[in-house]
Amino acid sequence: MTDDSSPAAGTAADATEPTGSQGVESTPTPRGSAKTSVIHEGLPTQLPDIDPDETRDWIESFDSMLAERGRDRARYVMLRLLERARETQVGVPALRSTDYINTIPPEREPWFPGDEDVERRIRAFIRWNAAVMVSSANRKGLEVGGHIATYQSSASLYEVGFNHFFQGKDAPGGGDQIYIQGHGSPGVYARAYLEGRLTEEQLYRFRQEVQHGTGAGLPSYPHPRLMPDFWEFPTVSMGLTGINSIYQARFNRYLHNRGIKDTDQQHVWAFLGDGEMAEPESLGAIGVAAREELDNLTWVINCNLQQLDGPVRGNGKIIQELESTFRGAGWNVIKVVWGREWDDLLARDVDGVLVNQMNTTPDGAFQTYSVEDGAYIRDSFFGGDPRLRKMVEHMNDRQIQKLPRGGHDYRKVYAAFDAAKKHVGQPTVILAKTVKGWTIDALEGKNATHQMKKLTQDDVKKFRDRLYLPISDRDLERSYDETGAAPFFHPGADAPEIEYMMERRKALGGAVPRRVNRAKALKLPGDKVYSELKQGSGKNSIATTMAVVRLLRDWMKDPEIGQRLVPIAPDEYRTFGMDAMFPSAKVYNPQGQLYESVDRKLLLSYKESQQGQMLHEGISEAGAMASATAAGSAYTTHGEHMIPFYIFYSMFGFQRTGDSIWAMADQLARGFLIGATAGRTTLTGEGLQHADGHSPLLAATNPAVVHYDPAFAYEIGHIMRSGLERMYGTSEEHPDGENVIFYITVYNEPVHQPKEPDDVDVEGILKGVHKVSTADGEGPRVQLLTSGVGFPWVEKARQLLAEEWGVQADTWSVTSWNELARDAVASEEHNLLHPTDEPRTPFVTTALSGHDGPFVAVSDYMTAVPMQIARWVPGDYCVLGADGFGFADTRPAARRFFHIDAESVVVRSLQALADAGEIDPSLVEKAFSKYRIDDPTAVSGVKQEGGDA
Repeated sequence: MTDDSSPAAGTAADATEPTGSQGVESTPTPRGSAKTSVIHEGLPTQLPDIDPDETRDWIESFDSMLAERGRDRARYVMLRLLERARETQVGVPALRSTDYINTIPPEREPWFPGDEDVERRIRAFIRWNAAVMVSSANRKGLEVGGHIATYQSSASLYEVGFNHFFQGKDAPGGGDQIYIQGHGSPGVYARAYLEGRLTEEQLYRFRQEVQHGTGAGLPSYPHPRLMPDFWEFPTVSMGLTGINSIYQARFNRYLHNRGIKDTDQQHVWAFLGDGEMAEPESLGAIGVAAREELDNLTWVINCNLQQLDGPVRGNGKIIQELESTFRGAGWNVIKVVWGREWDDLLARDVDGVLVNQMNTTPDGAFQTYSVEDGAYIRDSFFGGDPRLRKMVEHMNDRQIQKLPRGGHDYRKVYAAFDAAKKHVGQPTVILAKTVKGWTIDALEGKNATHQMKKLTQDDVKKFRDRLYLPISDRDLERSYDETGAAPFFHPGADAPEIEYMMERRKALGGAVPRRVNRAKALKLPGDKVYSELKQGSGKNSIATTMAVVRLLRDWMKDPEIGQRLVPIAPDEYRTFGMDAMFPSAKVYNPQGQLYESVDRKLLLSYKESQQGQMLHEGISEAGAMASATAAGSAYTTHGEHMIPFYIFYSMFGFQRTGDSIWAMADQLARGFLIGATAGRTTLTGEGLQHADGHSPLLAATNPAVVHYDPAFAYEIGHIMRSGLERMYGTSEEHPDGENVIFYITVYNEPVHQPKEPDDVDVEGILKGVHKVSTADGEGPRVQLLTSGVGFPWVEKARQLLAEEWGVQADTWSVTSWNELARDAVASEEHNLLHPTDEPRTPFVTTALSGHDGPFVAVSDYMTAVPMQIARWVPGDYCVLGADGFGFADTRPAARRFFHIDAESVVVRSLQALADAGEIDPSLVEKAFSKYRIDDPTAVSGVKQEGGDA
């Protein structure tokens, strides 16, 4: 049996490229004719020939064989010679692709250790329940969507893993990490139902997560945040599975090499689709896996030849394309193209005509064969050559129609998994050919399968018959009458199939997927480590980036948490002043440092080590985010708290990798994201695409992200301490720590750092706003609010207002516009849901109440950032912000252009006072003329202090 149904609806064959290892068939050049112009990739056209006579003999012998026996025989001999060369360790280039046949020949397939008949029945039960669950979720009046076809095509791939390979959390070493394809989630739920982990009621409530009560339904896809005891990795954002699984496998090695945890017995499995390979993230990091020899990683790509709305490569061959890509990147490639019924035909293929037909048939034709009958396949695929027709003359049309694809043959899949697990020195990719919607006649191979959510009663009856399930027509009809859908099937807890699958999971270390938190609580550093930031910078000016890095350096010296910090940067450590860590912490490299560094004689030379602590990701923010995710979730994947500290250009964080940060939040990862060189005017030499004026808004869209934009070093100390305690400490509300991510924007611009006041308002710093200074003079009054790098502007504006215009100004540091807005929204929601309780007042309203004059906010971000709190400011509120694209110039010029510098703040403050009737409007016009805030040339001679990138 090749799969879960006797009538194994199949396809005829599958194709590779045209003949020849490079996919190109060319006519041999006659001796004596002009040489054909070709590109000799990896061939010795430029190498000296030390024995021309011997070489000529070999070439003439080859030409003779080609003339007498034909190209097929010549090709076979060439491939055999290459194979022999590799067996004898002769250094010849590997082929980028191979024939469109299984990589593992029948004689090398291992003994299958399971009971194939029992496992076929288990797959049938799971297939049925998965399809019924999705179809039920789309009954009339509900219709919440779902996907049927993906799991049906990949059931054998998963079940080989579940029954024979996937190590559970109770296995030695802590179990494997398994990335399940998002659209395949119904099959995993269906298996969990048979195992007793989920109830029938939960299956009926697929995609209904709140209307029946929290936890009573099931999320659509693998979402750890929504099912924190079940799912471990979010995978439905296509492409992220690939890069995240690579960096997870790499992080496993990182933990092992640093001596934090022995991960040698853990394997990373990632299930992806062939259409998904079009996402840049899918293939973008495969070179990392090969370079670092991650033989603890296996990808299983379900090649059903279909993407969402049609063929992946109708005119081409996606398996061959992927094989070339992965081989070229240095991966071990295993193709599972044909089921065992093809073995006999291939053994008869003495002329290579069948392999040639497989090689030259495009994917679009194979999709057609998957829905056509045997007569059509006999005529179209086998009918073009008398040798092919003779090869299948002993088979009837039904047998030809049943010829299966390899991804549905349990033994072929098992052989591939077994070989992948045993392979050393390279990551492995298994390219398994399947049919989308396999075993469901109404869906099989159809281009529209992704959009097909419902099965009619007739469809269901055919599906039942295909799976040989003991469900009567009467039971089906009654279920449709009562529930609008077919019934789920469970043979009973004492059925041999259930006992078998439970025994297999017990032997492999328990149920999967499963998420657990076994990390021991950390002892966090006390007050002393934060004391330096409280002292300020004295007469010096330092950037807030330097303050953050200084605290990180002190944390890394801590005996309790120091080794658990994971500094991460995308090729910018020196930019952020972290090169001082090179000599002590060192950059992680699994091979160590095999060369003498060009700067080895310098104090801060670049040093790599197998035990290095710093992850240097090269120019890849996506890779850095994947490392941060792996580190931030190590408390569940490995039972070890690790503290990612990912520092990057703020513009290249949420804007470039926001999807990865969203997945990081879904994975319940924790850690620090440091958006350095923040703001629209602080990095002006770099220009438009480096000028971040909006990342706080993007951060606000992620419910797990806590954003701060501190102005002072002492604020940074309190904020980072709060982050460490919230994420890695214990509290009554969060005994295992809080699943949030701290995003802190810091700046490269050197500014004076004041000493922490004795009466510092720590609560205000952490909740989002605190008062810094109170004017003590007489006259009209305004309240000046700013965040981050903007504080020197309001401080200068305060002085100008007092000295030149007789206006007194109080100053406020807004450490988080986002947190103030969230608190206010939460307060209003509480009041909505508790109409009889005393109303809650937002913190920003309470903090600003009782202060005279209009409120003027200025920001190096677009006005929408401080406008988040406008509704709750207790008074007139006006905002200055840097709206529009950034550009290259000096900071004074940029700030004058955006009208956010000190002089602009003065004019806006006077205007607010005039609007309130507190000063003569003529003063506004006078100030405007004096400061020329509409003219950047007015500040062309103003010098700026360094700090550019």
